[in-house]
Amino acid sequence: MAVKCGIVGLPNVGKSTLFNCISSSKAQAANFPFCTIEPNVGSTVVPDDRLSVLTEMCRPKRTIPATVEIVDIAGLVKGASNGEGLGNQFLANIRETDAILHVLRCFDDDNVTHVDGTVNPVRDKEVIDIELQIKDLETVNNRISKVQKQATTGGDKQARKALDVLLRYKEVLEKGRNAREVVLDNPEEQKIAREFCLLTNKPVMYVCNVDEASAVEGNAYVEAVREAVKDEDAEILVIAAKIESEIAELEDYEEKQMFLREIGLERSGLERLIQRAYALLNLQTFFTAGADECRAWTINRGDKAPQAAGVIHTDFEKGFIRAEVIKYEDYVTLKSEAACRAAGKLFSQGKDYVVEDGDIMHFLFNV
Repeated sequence: MAVKCGIVGLPNVGKSTLFNCISSSKAQAANFPFCTIEPNVGSTVVPDDRLSVLTEMCRPKRTIPATVEIVDIAGLVKGASNGEGLGNQFLANIRETDAILHVLRCFDDDNVTHVDGTVNPVRDKEVIDIELQIKDLETVNNRISKVQKQATTGGDKQARKALDVLLRYKEVLEKGRNAREVVLDNPEEQKIAREFCLLTNKPVMYVCNVDEASAVEGNAYVEAVREAVKDEDAEILVIAAKIESEIAELEDYEEKQMFLREIGLERSGLERLIQRAYALLNLQTFFTAGADECRAWTINRGDKAPQAAGVIHTDFEKGFIRAEVIKYEDYVTLKSEAACRAAGKLFSQGKDYVVEDGDIMHFLFNV
């Protein structure tokens, strides 16, 4: 399944520098607003040590990791919801993403101008929140005007359900809060809500871009962000984008590890970002492993075996018969599929099997 995350933030907070680190593409990075106009798009590998272990064991002809598509979207300014700056284009680009990586400037540097003159990540966050909320409120009001008559006088049950959800969103947005605060436990309501494509309903990770000295423990700016978002269902990641860009330029693995150790990190911020973006979207991985190919596949947590099969090919889901499943730990311990089968560690699972993270799977199907 294709996963797309959008990097957003005010101009000059480090969005394009971060994008350059995590993408095979090279976006322009410069010290002026709207350096990024068209969204830069690139893909990056999802780090997973388990795939490396399976590759070492199977010696396949090829290894294919899971990937995430990253979109570097133009910087936002006050008034974007009314078309200021590149507002309308910016908002349209966000709408197409699955999750938002909201970059906040948490470093001082007189050589890098700030669009509002001073460094204040909490204020910067609120600027973007407000613009997105205004746009969402406009969307909600437009939808209400379309379904209200159907719901109240036309006797349309679906329209009434949609109106109920819309009114709940309207109440929250008018209070200056994000749509994701509305809790929808009913699957039918959740399906209705997805049709609205609200910007502030998307999962968000706040990426605090710090200087090198703050790369491990953060700083006062980061603590202010933590306090500001403590009641939000959101992730926070501390990363020194400038340092990460230098690490990304190194080709030798040992050199990279030495660089990380010198600044006190076990893993690069980029690895942590991609892994946590995965978690933010409630995703997990299953594997196929053999002499021809070792591959990581992305599915949603809670997906059942036929849905996982469908990620490989739609015919696998349509004609699903059963799945043969080996737990990753058993495969690594016993060294091969044949050994797992002989030891009774290969399990035949039907349509109701809920796939677990790390499962090694083989699907039997008939079309």
